[in-house]
Amino acid sequence: MGLLILIIVGAILGWLATIVLRIEDGREILANALVGVLGSLLVGLIAGNGTFLGAVSGFALIWAVAGSLVALAAFNLVRRRVLH
Repeated sequence: MGLLILIIVGAILGWLATIVLRIEDGREILANALVGVLGSLLVGLIAGNGTFLGAVSGFALIWAVAGSLVALAAFNLVRRRVLH
């Protein structure tokens, strides 16, 4: 159940990032969602001591959100520099 929660949180944050950044290209929306999921999973698993098949603690969820936001910020910063 914890794995599913981390995936959903990351995807929602990636989607919200596309709204904030006003991205309308479907590929970039999918890329942001995937980066959000990867950031959430990576940091959520580290903060949750590697357990993801059980419940996710509030502490691990907060860190997963932070990891997803950092990953999204870094991805979009790099993407902007490459495009310009």
